[in-house]
Amino acid sequence: MSNVYEERVTMIAAGEMQEFVPFGRDHCRRHPNATNLQLRQLQPASELWSSDGDAGLVGSLREVTIHEKQKESWHLRKGCCDVGEELDYDEELYVAGNMVIWSRGSKTHASSVYKAFTVDSPVLQALWCDFSIPQDKTECTEAQEKREKCVCIVQKSSVNVHTVDGKDYIAPLPFQVADVWATAYGLMFERSNPVQEIPLSPLREPLPTMFSMLHPLDEIAPVVCKPAGGVTSVTRVQYVADYTLKIVFSSTAPSIILTYDTVQCLHTVWALRKIKTEEQNTVLRHPGTSGTPQQIATSSSLTAHLRSVSKGESPIASPFQNLSSFASQNRSAASPGTHSRSHSPSISNMAALSRSHSPSLGASAFSGIQRFNLSTYTPSPKRGRNSHSPNSTLSDSLLVSETEPVIPELCLEHLWTENVLSMREKNSQATKVFITSDLCGQKFLCYLVESRHQLRCVKFEESNDMTQLIFGTVTVIQAKDAAPLESIDTMVVLESSGNLVLYTGVIRVGKVFIAGLPAPSLSVSNPMPRPSTPLGSVSTPARPSSRHPGALDETVWPSPVPELSDSTKIHDSTYMDDCTFHQMGTYIHSLRDPVQNRVTLEMSNGNLIRISMPEITNSQLVKKCLQAIKYILPKEVAVQVLIKWYNTYNAPGGPNYHSEWNLFVTCLMNMMGYSTDRLAWTRNLDLEGSLSPVIAAKKARPSEVGSDEDWEYLLACDYHRNFESHLLAGALHLDPLKVLHPKEEIFPNLGLDSTTLLFGHIPAILFVLHLIYEELKLDNLMREGARSLVVLLHQLARDLKLDAYMDSYWRDYPLLVKNLKQSCKIDQAQMRLMNQPPFLQAEPPSIYHWLSSCLNGDVISPFPYLPGICERTKLVVQSFALYILGDEKALSHEPSMYLSRISSGQRKLQVEEDNKRLSLNPCTLSTSLAAKLVVSLTNLGFTLKDLESVPFGVALPIRDAIYHCREQPSSDWSEAACSLIGRQDLSKQAHEGKLHKTKSAIGHLLVSDGASGNEAEEEEDGMNDMNQDLMSLIWNEDLRVQEVRRLLQSTHPVRVNVVQMPEVSDHEFIEEKENRLLQLCQRTMALPPGRGMFTLFSYHPVPTEPLPIPKLNLTGRAPPRNTTVDLNSGNIDVPPNMASWANFHNGVAAGLKIAPASQIDSAWIVYNRQKNTELTNEYAGLLMALGLNGHLSKLTTMSIHDYLSKGHEMTSIGLLLGISAAKLGTMDISVTRLLSIHIPALLPPTSTELDVPHNLQVAAVMGVGLVYQGTAHRHIAEVLLTEIGRPPGPEMENCTDRESYSLAAGLALGMVCLGHGSNLIGMSDLNVPDQLYQYMVGGHRRAQAGILREKHKSPSYQIKEGDTVNVDVTCPGATLALALLYLKTNNRSIADWLRAPDTQYLLDFVKPEFLLMRTLARGLIMWDEIKPNPAWINSNVPPIVRQNNTSLNTVDGQAPEDVDLQTMRQAHINIIAGACMAMGLRFAGSSNTAAFNCLYKYVKMFLESVSSPVAVLAGHHNLETCLSVVLLSLALVMAGTGNLKVLQLCRFMHKRTGGEMNYGFHMATHMALGLLFLGGGRYSMCTSNSAIAALLCALYPRFPAHSTDNRYHLQALRHLYVLAAEPRLLVPIDVDTNTPCYALIKVTYKASQWCEEMTVNLMAPSLLPELHLLKEIKVKGPKYWEIMMDLSKGAQSLQSILSKDGFLYVKLRAGHLSYTEDPKGFRSLLAQTFTHRNPEFLSIKPEAVSAFTSDPALLSFAEYFCKHSKKDGEKQEVLDLLSSILYECVTQEKPEMLPTYMAIDQAVRRLERKEMSETFELWQIKLVQQFYNSVSLQDNFKNSSTGLLINPEFLLAMKSSLDSTLDQWLHVSGDVLLHSYLSSQPLEESQIAMLACFLVYHSVPTHQQVTATGIEGTTSFSELLLKFSQLRLPVQALLRLAPVILGNPQAMLV
Repeated sequence: MSNVYEERVTMIAAGEMQEFVPFGRDHCRRHPNATNLQLRQLQPASELWSSDGDAGLVGSLREVTIHEKQKESWHLRKGCCDVGEELDYDEELYVAGNMVIWSRGSKTHASSVYKAFTVDSPVLQALWCDFSIPQDKTECTEAQEKREKCVCIVQKSSVNVHTVDGKDYIAPLPFQVADVWATAYGLMFERSNPVQEIPLSPLREPLPTMFSMLHPLDEIAPVVCKPAGGVTSVTRVQYVADYTLKIVFSSTAPSIILTYDTVQCLHTVWALRKIKTEEQNTVLRHPGTSGTPQQIATSSSLTAHLRSVSKGESPIASPFQNLSSFASQNRSAASPGTHSRSHSPSISNMAALSRSHSPSLGASAFSGIQRFNLSTYTPSPKRGRNSHSPNSTLSDSLLVSETEPVIPELCLEHLWTENVLSMREKNSQATKVFITSDLCGQKFLCYLVESRHQLRCVKFEESNDMTQLIFGTVTVIQAKDAAPLESIDTMVVLESSGNLVLYTGVIRVGKVFIAGLPAPSLSVSNPMPRPSTPLGSVSTPARPSSRHPGALDETVWPSPVPELSDSTKIHDSTYMDDCTFHQMGTYIHSLRDPVQNRVTLEMSNGNLIRISMPEITNSQLVKKCLQAIKYILPKEVAVQVLIKWYNTYNAPGGPNYHSEWNLFVTCLMNMMGYSTDRLAWTRNLDLEGSLSPVIAAKKARPSEVGSDEDWEYLLACDYHRNFESHLLAGALHLDPLKVLHPKEEIFPNLGLDSTTLLFGHIPAILFVLHLIYEELKLDNLMREGARSLVVLLHQLARDLKLDAYMDSYWRDYPLLVKNLKQSCKIDQAQMRLMNQPPFLQAEPPSIYHWLSSCLNGDVISPFPYLPGICERTKLVVQSFALYILGDEKALSHEPSMYLSRISSGQRKLQVEEDNKRLSLNPCTLSTSLAAKLVVSLTNLGFTLKDLESVPFGVALPIRDAIYHCREQPSSDWSEAACSLIGRQDLSKQAHEGKLHKTKSAIGHLLVSDGASGNEAEEEEDGMNDMNQDLMSLIWNEDLRVQEVRRLLQSTHPVRVNVVQMPEVSDHEFIEEKENRLLQLCQRTMALPPGRGMFTLFSYHPVPTEPLPIPKLNLTGRAPPRNTTVDLNSGNIDVPPNMASWANFHNGVAAGLKIAPASQIDSAWIVYNRQKNTELTNEYAGLLMALGLNGHLSKLTTMSIHDYLSKGHEMTSIGLLLGISAAKLGTMDISVTRLLSIHIPALLPPTSTELDVPHNLQVAAVMGVGLVYQGTAHRHIAEVLLTEIGRPPGPEMENCTDRESYSLAAGLALGMVCLGHGSNLIGMSDLNVPDQLYQYMVGGHRRAQAGILREKHKSPSYQIKEGDTVNVDVTCPGATLALALLYLKTNNRSIADWLRAPDTQYLLDFVKPEFLLMRTLARGLIMWDEIKPNPAWINSNVPPIVRQNNTSLNTVDGQAPEDVDLQTMRQAHINIIAGACMAMGLRFAGSSNTAAFNCLYKYVKMFLESVSSPVAVLAGHHNLETCLSVVLLSLALVMAGTGNLKVLQLCRFMHKRTGGEMNYGFHMATHMALGLLFLGGGRYSMCTSNSAIAALLCALYPRFPAHSTDNRYHLQALRHLYVLAAEPRLLVPIDVDTNTPCYALIKVTYKASQWCEEMTVNLMAPSLLPELHLLKEIKVKGPKYWEIMMDLSKGAQSLQSILSKDGFLYVKLRAGHLSYTEDPKGFRSLLAQTFTHRNPEFLSIKPEAVSAFTSDPALLSFAEYFCKHSKKDGEKQEVLDLLSSILYECVTQEKPEMLPTYMAIDQAVRRLERKEMSETFELWQIKLVQQFYNSVSLQDNFKNSSTGLLINPEFLLAMKSSLDSTLDQWLHVSGDVLLHSYLSSQPLEESQIAMLACFLVYHSVPTHQQVTATGIEGTTSFSELLLKFSQLRLPVQALLRLAPVILGNPQAMLV
């Protein structure tokens, strides 16, 4: 029996086993590609690079069996998941044939395919590799590099790389690859060496054999190595060219490579690192031998060959081919062996260029001599040419000029080579290599030499400065196979005998017992591993033993011949043993695929079985104790302890979870030398959770019948004692049972066995376990653990005779500890064997005590902690130091003042890692200590969940800090910090801020799903996607939005209302109706620009659907019968192409709906084009709109060319303007080229004359202005200046619509020199202002400058202009160019040029509409002088005009004879309109009331004058133009506000369809309407320079006369207003309901020259003023939590909020209802409670709580604990208390304090009932009281607005009831007990718990301290005071102790 038992104990039971089948195999069967594709096999790979993989189903359908064993391979790894997820799963990469399948799965989750790849030729190898993507910023360190996770699939001629996010690359391979390895930097390739490549002549240098590729787009570069050398090792950097060197293993962390030298038969470890620059130079400059032609030839031919992509044929037999063929091959586009469509090898170069942007890489397409610099090392082409000998056969030009060396990128640095003597034997190449670490963290590199059946383990560690690895000794373990188990720091070794054994490092742990597998019987020593062929020891395809079975191509072992010579070794002894037996039953053949603690066993019959090894421990408590023990013991001992524990814990038939702790205690005490079965409490442990069925059976009683002893046993057992002292027992009033003292076998002299492993370390173990105990005290969830641990600690402390420790444990758990009486004697001799560690303190460190003295302000000594283990202790100590002691550095550096690190003297590395992880610099900006604490805790990853598990007394200061920060947190805090202080609104905001720019998490939450149910039948009018909820919040009083939709819709037929007069015939009546319709259509066609403004950026398109463009409906319906009226009936003349521009605008309006943040790409843009080949005007408009919202920059160059080459004028206009707008101000070269083609002036004089349509030239000129905006580019400015006055050419070019070209040139010039004024650098010779002035007022034309002279030699045959400037053409452009050039410069001299003339004579010389321009320009220059009042507007009117126009609307009969009233009147209205427009631009988007009133007055005046009789004088057309300009200006000021008065004006104008109201005026009216509701109220206008320029283009005050009129201004430019629109709507979103709501916002303006600093209250959602005017923004008010944004620091955060739909999260305060439900605030809970005067109001109704909080926990608390019942009186009092607590917590926004309140109340009640069995809660109450009495807090509250977290009255009440309970006990019976405690006499047990409570609560010193101060004989109180002052005892405790010590109360009075 015992024999078997022993055998079982040393075995380790493996977890459950299951059969393993690679998931990919199954998937392959179902994969469509399982049918082999003959067709594809025929094509060479190069042909297939371009094919798209769709041919998958075309080939012949002959079924193939891919599942022959040698064709499949797979490997597994630990699943990589995102940060924060701790999932444990396996990832499998399965290769079969042409397929690679990547799947993931685990025990709990079924496997699923993650990605499957099919390639064109058989996969040689597939592996995972992470590439680093270089960041743009050069200064970024390596740590910040982004890593791309990829799968690399190696085929014969290329590598496919697929990233996780879906990018894929194909890198062609320039040579045949033997093997590929993943490293920390990228891939490493080994070139396969054909046998013939034995160096034929000594002259030839060998070629590199190892290459690296750092990124799939990089070139493949050779690897250099730095062998171990002497002092001069720097120069010995060389290429790895030794083909006897084979890589057998690569690892990423640490970055090392293991190679095997096939000649010397040695393994070597190299460190792999990036190459240093000096090493690069050394290699590239190496002084090689003199360049003989032959050398030159060979090296260049090889590199050329490398460069031209090898097509998978074997390389040419010898490199010494005739050279001419190589030269010709290099020159020809494709080498002879390829097909016509070969890939140019320079692709990789170009890619490298594009990726690294450094010209040194890959400038040439083909390579020659310098590519690898193997022979002539020439640093520069010049030297290269000289160094060639004259008879060089290759042409110089080919070689030298084109080549650039490939720069090596990685370097191998030699670290270690195995010992020569012991290891040298043939064929000892490692077949399996891995890195494992033992249980103490020592690392080993293990490699299995299968032919010798040896596992060699090399120990290595990092040097102290972390820079290099130091390799140690080699240990050899006899093994057939091995595999590491990472997660439990062990490895499984398959011994030759067939046993599985577990090792940790090189120490054997035990055999592995696998249930269900027969143990190998003793007769079979080692079943034959494989068929005994001579090659068996190498590798056979049937059982590939390398790590990459797929890679064992025939090329690796070209012929068996060289290997046979070694086959003599077969007769080695071990080998003979192997051969003696043949298969007898199944056995384990090999191990594979280890992941975490799982490994697959390959059985001899081919089955695969997956087993998992058990964890080291499952219980948190045991884990912590093991960590501590491991930390403190020397490594060797620690490993022994862990092994012993692992064996005990995982014995077959192992323990259940409950007894894991008991098992641990027993195991530990046995190792310390205790005999656990003789110690009462440990003996009971055994029986509770028996160790194993065997032991239980041994100890069981023979009799089946019960006896009394059983009952006694039950009473005496630990479980009963624990239960008795448990809180529940007290709560249920269970009477303690008196135990009959059992007839215990007394073991009088229990001793310890001093020979055991841990005997000498008992003191150290006691101390670290005590620290663990203190750590557990800080975690509510581990309280049971602390109870278990204290028993063990008490036993150890008793045996070591540490009374202070025993006392402290007794004070913590009086009832638990009182029964532990048994002690074990340790005699003096044994004591001497123990090493007393220096850190063992006589006084036990107590964390509560430390915190309490910290709060009292006492002197404190540093608290000991174990780094990395007692993290919570460290955190709490540092937080108290920071917040209570006010030491701001407490959390910033390693805090030696407050914490002393217990060091075991052997853990350097771990400690440093801790430093790195935890020393942090708290944000220096935060001012208060509270803020510092919160930020620091957040940085340490401390969350609210962690806080909840901290005991309430300890957590109170942290909660207090949080409570303080909650009011006004800093606006730039991280998401984690905001959620820690409970501000979900801010944390959600921060979360949104981090999200990718495109997707806003609630960007779509507000976009309502269409209008409502009637949306189906409602036609698509282009305005359905507006955000209805938001607009109904902004304009909630009326239906103005519906009205705007009605006015702007153009999809329904219009009503044609004509009454048929009796005398009108039917035919004439039809014509009349159609004429009326034609009039109405002028209006319909003018609607889209306005609609575009209204719907601006309101829609996120679905990438898979085309953008809906609403139809432009030009038909009508005539009442009463609703008959259709159509313009196409042929009854009346309709202008041709009437609707072409209207359709363009319609397309723009549809495109502008798309928000800039939408995710659309080039494909989507092309996909929107109509199916037929013709381009439409709508699509042209859409392209322009996409440019305006920035999406057109994604359009590919191919598509752009495609569109322009179609020659569709509108499309080209839209495209050019769109691209220019998208590239605003970038001076983009490619766009400039694109535009120059369309502008003759920008082409060289000799270029071909292109026939470019006039409008397209206008658009191109404007585009140039946009692309060069604000750059003051000299050449562009010069050309544009000339183009303003460009004369008409001889061949009819530039003869029609010249005005619009000149205007565009003027505006473009203004944009290029925007606001530069007089300081135009380097343009003084151009005299820009003078030239513009001449264009404006006229004069003699100047000679053409430079290149353009030729073009304009011959004058036009059509237009006779003479040699003066044609002012009618050039004036508007020049005027606006001046305005933009001097914009906002307040340059008075230039402004005076623009003053209106003040004599009748001069006025006659200026066209009235030019006066409008001049006044406008003058206003823009004198920007700061514009005042929003009529006086300023009138100040622009010259006196002579003012005298002759007393008012706009009356006719003065007494006008002087000589005055031309018509001139005066026209001048007057135009000047006023110009001034109004200037005012509109100055106050754009500001909704300035004064400006609004002023402009509104003028609109009314103009409206009256239009209908007054004097309109004839001024001309109707002029009046209408001025009216439209003023209306637009008014709308500009009120942009986005939806002002009702302006809306009424627009609606009135909308109805006027007759008379002078033409297409242009309708367009102006509806643009005004659109501006008013810009972007559905979310956008407003900006007044930056760029915005003003854009607005001038869009609102140019000359409107088209009819729908095809582009004479004065290109219609497309009307949409440039988009460049001036900016999102300024702030929408508060209630964070709980996620819906928009109202909130009060306080906006503070900066002080400026116009007004001092002032604050305005706005009710959001509202438009904010321009951000540069603001100082700060606050969400204010009683209803919502405050949020403050300080804009003086920078407006980025607010800017990003506004650009992402302006959503600002706000959180309702408790007890308040939102503004919609309760606008005045009368219904808030606080208001209600004070209106009721009845006594009930103290206890709140549970229903009322719901108004305060939506937290379900609080609601149910109110429901169950605060409901009133009529009967029970005492209960009533409790209910009232609970209600008032709840009420306070909820109203004061501190619901997190409810549990604290409850806990304090419960603890006090428990003490009153004398049911306390542990003093934990008293400590907490004490800490709470001390916190509120502490000095630091009082300071905090002098300057703080927030209240206290705990109501002081409540605390006082609790304190008094505690005091009275304890005093009463003291008077009744406690004094005797107290006295006997202080004089250390035995205590009476019944009252023991109360005594402990008293001692803890009053901080009574221990007996030792009392005796130390010599208090025994004291007689008088004063003496006592003096002696106690040393102990810092609180006075109230002293008063209670004095009578007991002095023995008589009278002594107090002396």
